[in-house]
Amino acid sequence: MGDSGLNIKIMDKDYRVACPQDQQTSLQDSARFLNERLNDIKNKGAIIGTERIAIMAALNLAHELLGSHESASEFNDINARMANIQKKIDIALREIKVS
Repeated sequence: MGDSGLNIKIMDKDYRVACPQDQQTSLQDSARFLNERLNDIKNKGAIIGTERIAIMAALNLAHELLGSHESASEFNDINARMANIQKKIDIALREIKVS
């Protein structure tokens, strides 16, 4: 089971993401969920600009994630996942700036 690429669309932009085949459905679900959150923020009209909308969505999701866990041992796993998410956000933001 090697890594393969997956095309996902976030805020009407296409991204090619490396993803193990057995996790592609989960990543597609995550992209749909993220799009819903981004569109909710965008439709409220209080925040303008793709980068700002993405940052607010990431902040809201991080706040919800951290607020839903109470055990200190769970935070180690969360920190690793958050670092991975941060890397993906950085890559997406660089791609947005290039476009």
